[in-house]
Amino acid sequence: MIKKNKILVVDDDKQVLKTLEFLLETEYEQVTTLNSPNLISSELRSEKYDVILLDMNFSKGQNTGNEGFYWLNRILKSDPDAIIILITAYGDVQLAVRAIQDGATDFILKPFDNDKLLATINSALELRKSKIKIKKLEQTQKIIVKDIEKQHLLIKGTSPAMEKIYTTIKKVAKTDANILILGENGTGKEVIAREIHRLSARLNESFIPVDLGAISHNLFESEIFGHLKGSFTDAKEDRTGRFEMAKGGTLFLDEIGNIPLPLQSKLLTSIQNKEVIPLGSNKPAEIDVRIISATNKSIETMIEENLFREDLYYRINTIIVELPPLRDRGDDVIKFAEHFLHFFSKKYEKPNLKFDKNTYAQFLNYNWPGNVRELQHTVEKAVIMCDNEAITPADLMLKPKETFSSTKEPQKLNDIEKKAIINALNNNNGILTFAAKELGIARQTMYNKMKKYGL
Repeated sequence: MIKKNKILVVDDDKQVLKTLEFLLETEYEQVTTLNSPNLISSELRSEKYDVILLDMNFSKGQNTGNEGFYWLNRILKSDPDAIIILITAYGDVQLAVRAIQDGATDFILKPFDNDKLLATINSALELRKSKIKIKKLEQTQKIIVKDIEKQHLLIKGTSPAMEKIYTTIKKVAKTDANILILGENGTGKEVIAREIHRLSARLNESFIPVDLGAISHNLFESEIFGHLKGSFTDAKEDRTGRFEMAKGGTLFLDEIGNIPLPLQSKLLTSIQNKEVIPLGSNKPAEIDVRIISATNKSIETMIEENLFREDLYYRINTIIVELPPLRDRGDDVIKFAEHFLHFFSKKYEKPNLKFDKNTYAQFLNYNWPGNVRELQHTVEKAVIMCDNEAITPADLMLKPKETFSSTKEPQKLNDIEKKAIINALNNNNGILTFAAKELGIARQTMYNKMKKYGL
C-alpha cells in the first residue's frame, strides 16, 4: 500500500534522481525531485514535505560538504521541525555525522541499498509523526493548564428542574449526538458539557473548550482549524487547531451565537465532512470529535433575522439541554453556596467560617441575575472580607432591589427610555438587532430612538 507521504529529493546527479524517483514512487504518494538546491526555497514555500533527501555536494569537484551544511542550516532556519536525510558518498561519512549534530535526521550512503534506504526513510517518517504528536500534546497542554484552576465540579441540586437535566444528560452522554446547551450567563453550561464528556465513552480523551466570544474574527480559522507556518504574517510556526486537539474527544464551542455569518459556513463544512483544512494547507485532516455547543442567545430568533445559518443550527442541536436560571432552582442555591463556602474557607484558611441564619434567607430572596457565577464570586468576597465566625447578609454586599419611593424626584419619561436603550445595548454588546428584541421594538424604531437621544 502506498503511504500518504510527500518526499523531496535534491541532488545534482540526474541519474540518482531518476533512480530514487523510480524506487520511491511505488512506496509514497508524492515524490518530487530537484536537480539544484537553488530551487529548494521556492519549492518549500509552495509545498510541505514529510522528508527531504539532500545531497551534500552539488558543484563539480567539491567534496567538502559545505554546500550540504549551508542548505541544511537554511532549511532548518526556515522550519526547525523539517526531517532531512543527507545523501553522502563513503568518504563523507564523518561530515554526515557532523551534519546530524547540526540537525539532520539521518544519512544514506551512495551507492544505495534499496532496503536500507526505505528503512531509513520510514524511520524518519515515524520520527516526524512523533514530533507532530508531541507538538500537538504541548499545545493541548497549554489549553488544559489555563483551564486547570477553574471550578468544574458538578454540584448536583435536588430541584425538579435540575433532576430533569441530570436524567437527560445521562441518556445522551453515551451517544455521539451533538448537543446544544442553552441558558443565561453563569448557569453552568460548561460544567454540564464536562459532565456529559465524563459520562461518555470519550472520557479518556481530551475535552477542549473554546470561548468563541473571546476569539477575534480574523483569528477564528487559525484557532479552530489550525495553520501552517507562513500561512499569514504572524504564522511563525505550525499550529494545531482546536478540532485536531479534541480528536477522539469532545470539542466544546461556547458562545456559538457569536460566530459571524461568513465563518458559520466553514464550521458547518467541517462538521458535515468530519475533516478540517488548516490555513495554508490543501490537505484535509480527518477529525473524530463530539460537538457540544452552548449559547445564551435565542438561535431561532437569530435564524429569523438571518444572523445564524439554519443548517448549522440543525447540525449542532440533535439534543437541546436548557438550563434553568438559579432563581428557578429553589433551595439549590443553598447547596451551591455551602459548596463555595467550603472551598473558599479552605483556600483562605478560615476553616470555621459558616453562614448565619439570616444569610440563608438572603440567598433565597435575591434574584441572582448573574446566576451560579455571581453566587460563587459573592461567597468568595464574603469569605475574604468577613472578620467574624459567621457570614452575615452585610458581608454578601448584594445590591438591594430598586424600589419606587415617593420622596424620590420623579424621572422624566425620556430619561427612562434613554436609560432602557443604553442598558439594552450594553446587555447585547452593542448589537442593535438583539437590543431591539430585548426591548420588544422593531429595529428601525430602535435606530430612530437612538438617533433621537444622540446614541
